[in-house]
Amino acid sequence: MKTRLLIIPALIAFITLTSCDTLNQVANATVQNQGTPSSLEIGNGLKQALEIGTGKSSDQLSAVNGFFGNAAIKILFPPEAQKAEKTLRSLGLNSLCDNVILSLNRAAEDAAKQAKPIFVDAIKQMTLQDVTNILLGSQDAATQYFKRTTTAKLSLQFKPVIQGSLNKVNATKYYTDAAQAYNKVPFVKKMNPDITDYVTQKAIDGLFVEIAKEELNIRQNLGARTTPLLQKVFAFADKKKS
Repeated sequence: MKTRLLIIPALIAFITLTSCDTLNQVANATVQNQGTPSSLEIGNGLKQALEIGTGKSSDQLSAVNGFFGNAAIKILFPPEAQKAEKTLRSLGLNSLCDNVILSLNRAAEDAAKQAKPIFVDAIKQMTLQDVTNILLGSQDAATQYFKRTTTAKLSLQFKPVIQGSLNKVNATKYYTDAAQAYNKVPFVKKMNPDITDYVTQKAIDGLFVEIAKEELNIRQNLGARTTPLLQKVFAFADKKKS
């Protein structure tokens, strides 16, 4: 009786594992046998993927510490101001410098909330040729497309948001205070107190970094293709590239 009781769970586990493997095989076979997607499906599928990727990126970066807690995109003093930062820290003004860095990132996080509709609009403007080139292009083809076609527009639309965000979180004040403190040091090259353009560009760069990660994920990870349409379109792309 004990032996029989021990065997039953083992059989259940075996059947469960076998069933899972079978389901995975069926799912993969279904995707592979979905056939060639139509032009409309390709367009809708890629745009769906890009909306998911850009939306996720915007949501992540607009959260608290979305920029500040991400070492890859954290906004630091501008390169031309890093000597000033070093000097200020040597004078015991660490807190002022820390406030500058935190406030710059908080401004970028605040502005990132406005990014989603801008990217959605850019996606809607894509032509069928754009879609095909992106789908069958390089691993970062979509990201490069966004950089090429939306950077100028993003800058124009983002700058007033960034300016408002900088003021909202006192970044302008902190950076101006840092610039004024540094500019009082004798014989130094004066530091430009205007930080808006720099933060605007860094915020956009950070979005592109995250979008590139999401694009790579959906191209390489079957689990990221969360709808039947995405599975069909990207399975087609995989087959074309193989």
